[in-house]
Amino acid sequence: MSSLGCRVVYLCREPKDVLVSTWHYMNKVRKDFYIDLDRAFEFFCEGVSIFGPIWEHNLGYWKQSMIEPDRVLFLKYDEMMADPIKHVKMLAKFLRVPFTDEEESVGAVEQLVKLCSFENLKSLPVNSSGMSDRIGGLPMENSSFFRSAKVGDWRNHLTEEMAKKLDCIIEEKLKGSGLTF
Repeated sequence: MSSLGCRVVYLCREPKDVLVSTWHYMNKVRKDFYIDLDRAFEFFCEGVSIFGPIWEHNLGYWKQSMIEPDRVLFLKYDEMMADPIKHVKMLAKFLRVPFTDEEESVGAVEQLVKLCSFENLKSLPVNSSGMSDRIGGLPMENSSFFRSAKVGDWRNHLTEEMAKKLDCIIEEKLKGSGLTF
């Protein structure tokens, strides 16, 4: 990555929200293969997922962002959603295209946040009714990529026991790294 001169923006989510989001998504796009939440939870806790264990994925980018902060920007979805204006400015600066004082004074940052909001993107005709041709698969509705985007939605799906178990696993796997959720 360093030799290519590229920058990486890594956006992670709270692992419990990742589990619920992935479970909904997989059941929506794989209509021929339904998995119940309890089974999906056990797989997730064992580190079984399409991209490998979530803790390894997060930790790899976290560590690289510590080593190369000018090349890897590590963001958390819940923090971004809590203060999107701050994060859009941070992203622009990281990409070396910061907003000018004039752009900020005329509300360009706020306009960009509104244009890029989940609600706006979800409502665009291409995303609400279009189709994507998956490589090696059947066409898929673009709306499959949009569900709720709510921070903490896991509370509507996981039991307290499930949440505690996953929190303990994540805490153990990230121990000593400085990365927490």
